[in-house]
Amino acid sequence: MLRLFALLSLFFLNLYSCHGGYSSCIAKIKDSNTLRDNSLYIPVKNHKLLVYSKREPKEKILKYDPFLSLYLIEDKNRFAYPFDINMRLQLGTALVDNKIAKEGKILSNQVGLNHFAHYSEKQLQPALITSSCCSLEGIVTQRGVIQKEYIKRFLQKNTKVIYGDIGVRLKSIKGSVYVTARDPFLENNSFKKGDIIVSFDKKKVDNAASLMQTILFLKIGTLHDVVVKRSGKKIILKVKSVKRYGGGFLSDTFLEQKGIYFDTSLHIVKLSKKFRAYGMQLGDQLLQVNGTTVKNQDELLRYIEDFKDYSTLLFERSKFQFFVNIK
Repeated sequence: MLRLFALLSLFFLNLYSCHGGYSSCIAKIKDSNTLRDNSLYIPVKNHKLLVYSKREPKEKILKYDPFLSLYLIEDKNRFAYPFDINMRLQLGTALVDNKIAKEGKILSNQVGLNHFAHYSEKQLQPALITSSCCSLEGIVTQRGVIQKEYIKRFLQKNTKVIYGDIGVRLKSIKGSVYVTARDPFLENNSFKKGDIIVSFDKKKVDNAASLMQTILFLKIGTLHDVVVKRSGKKIILKVKSVKRYGGGFLSDTFLEQKGIYFDTSLHIVKLSKKFRAYGMQLGDQLLQVNGTTVKNQDELLRYIEDFKDYSTLLFERSKFQFFVNIK
């Protein structure tokens, strides 16, 4: 009897897997009602739904990642064949929704929270990247693909979602990893813009995607050795992991740790009580940082550290302009 039960369980667990190829993945998405109102409600283990949505679900939220717009909620309907995450390298993948499957490949990996992965096939609406066995490889958003490593970490974390930071933003250029921006508000930040990161905890660094993932997944408060090349010389830096405040679907300008968040055109969308006392308000638009005109978050990130004693921000509200100095 137990053997029969095991065989039947194995059969049902494979109902949507490899034999049907991507057609079975389309059927699985349909049957589970994964696509809902430009959002994804993906059945996962333990009768829960992994939700990607720009709107807060009405159901009880068990966990939330504001950086990636991911939620975990209870699955009241209890879909019997949840999506799993297979961390082994897959031979092939496809972009799949409830109508079509487009076979393709990842062209560039996710570099932390600011640059999602790029897939060879395009899709305007949210969708899944799956293997032919319907294992979840990524979530397709309007900004790119959230890869499975980040999804798995979100599902495995039993506490509030927190990411690590060491005060730098990175980019791969011709096989080297460069510091493209440095957090000027992080105490004792020893990095400089233009540093080439050679190794992290004695492991060679050869791409920004894997290094930034390592940094984000660090335990807060841990100490690490980083070797950088600066002006042709190698320097060993001692760094401490701190909490990350911006990135992904949140703004990332280094001002987030001060409690100031922006939209894409640099209007304030979230503000701490401290700066409300300075006379700042939601909707105020940032025009300049340290005397340089900025039009987007990338430009603000580029010029935010160009100061000595404090950073000077020029805001505008209803054609009235005013300065705010931040240390």
